[in-house]
Amino acid sequence: MKDVSFLQLAFAYLFMVIVLVLSYRTKVGREKEIVIACFRMTVQLIAVGYLLTIVFANPNPVWTILIIGLMGFFAVDNIKKRIRGNISEQFKRIIALSMWISSLVCLLYFVLIVIGISPWYNPQYFIPVAGMIFGNSMNGIALGATRLIKGFEEQAPRIETALMLGATPKKAAMPILRDAFDNALMPTINSMLGMGIVSLPGMMTGQILAGNSPLIATRYQIGIMLAIAGSVALASALLVEFGYKTFFNKKDQLQEMTGCRK
Repeated sequence: MKDVSFLQLAFAYLFMVIVLVLSYRTKVGREKEIVIACFRMTVQLIAVGYLLTIVFANPNPVWTILIIGLMGFFAVDNIKKRIRGNISEQFKRIIALSMWISSLVCLLYFVLIVIGISPWYNPQYFIPVAGMIFGNSMNGIALGATRLIKGFEEQAPRIETALMLGATPKKAAMPILRDAFDNALMPTINSMLGMGIVSLPGMMTGQILAGNSPLIATRYQIGIMLAIAGSVALASALLVEFGYKTFFNKKDQLQEMTGCRK
């Protein structure tokens, strides 16, 4: 794979100049955020690049587990930051558990069963795959949780009416749960629909640029996309199945302010 020097990389920042100019001319007012985002991306990726170079050269289960733990921690933290308003501690725990359970189950199955790497903690495979699964699960949960909260806020009168007519909390909230699950899963489905025709996904592109056969790259990409879809679906299902309960009290009554208060 052809190396890209730092000088050549510097030319790529012309794209950010275009973004800044367009942001300024359209009066969007995002120039500061764009600069900060670009700076953080550059620093973070360079730091990760050096770190992974060391970890790949010295494979150790402790380092692999530690990095996976940090990735999961920041993923859960990002989900909480993306959800507007105050959410209960119980709902936060459900978000974390949904994220961790779904991601680890699908990650371990893919790494150990589908591609069968040895040793299991081989960071060259384990960490990049974990990043893709964690990242997509994070987006799915964030979308699902946001939709769940918004649904309870907007449909509180309908839910209370259904409860008064004898419906169980789950039955009363079922339209919201379906909508939240659908909203969480839709970006992954749309991504799968366009793969190979509209776009060549990142993992496949990376392997092709590295000189691997397109057919091998295709098999890897299909496998990881199936793992991602499974992880997002499982995470979203866990979130709506247990998350909706935090919006009701022990008497099966709708919590004040849709249960978003502590």
